[in-house]
Amino acid sequence: MALIVKTFKVTWARIDRAKGVEMRRVNDKFVGVWTLIASMLFLATTHPGAYGLEFPPTSNLALQDSVDPTGPDAPVISAAALYGEPPFSSKRLGLIFSSEMALVSNLSRQVEVARSPVGARKVAQVILLEEYGLGKSQYACLDSLWTKESNWRYKAHNRSSGAHGIPQALPAIKMDVIATDWRTNPVTQIRWGLRYINIRYDTPCKAWAKSKKHNYY
Repeated sequence: MALIVKTFKVTWARIDRAKGVEMRRVNDKFVGVWTLIASMLFLATTHPGAYGLEFPPTSNLALQDSVDPTGPDAPVISAAALYGEPPFSSKRLGLIFSSEMALVSNLSRQVEVARSPVGARKVAQVILLEEYGLGKSQYACLDSLWTKESNWRYKAHNRSSGAHGIPQALPAIKMDVIATDWRTNPVTQIRWGLRYINIRYDTPCKAWAKSKKHNYY
């Protein structure tokens, strides 16, 4: 019995030694394989051409310096450009609308300027030149005429006759032919007065001559 046990122990020890040798061989193989893979990966990273892994670039990108979108140098992007639509002002309707808005804005400025006698004179001189083609000599007559009539005050009103405004229209309702806001709009009064002079006297100097002779025009 003792011999059997001894023989069994010797045999088992040999088996253990054989297993250990085999395991070491397997481990050595794995270490060798992973070492080879690691070497190949390293070479592929540092020298792409070593294993034919070098690829030519397909494009070159030139990146512009970054621009602060809130800074003074940031490009102005319109909503139309942002959404891929043509600018509104480039369309025919847009051009018409833009022109009308510019006209309205200009008229509004004229009204505000003309509320003072000095501003009313400037507005009248511009209209006289641009719409009637009459220069400084005719404006001088107009200035004398309306200084006598109202001193260029758009609120001027003659209680006895009912004449009203810068040109002292009589009756005042005649100015409706230009616009119904003649009570508060000095530009309406100026335009009516120039139209009246043009139709009846042809020029401001002829109207001024009439006024000097008969004290009315």
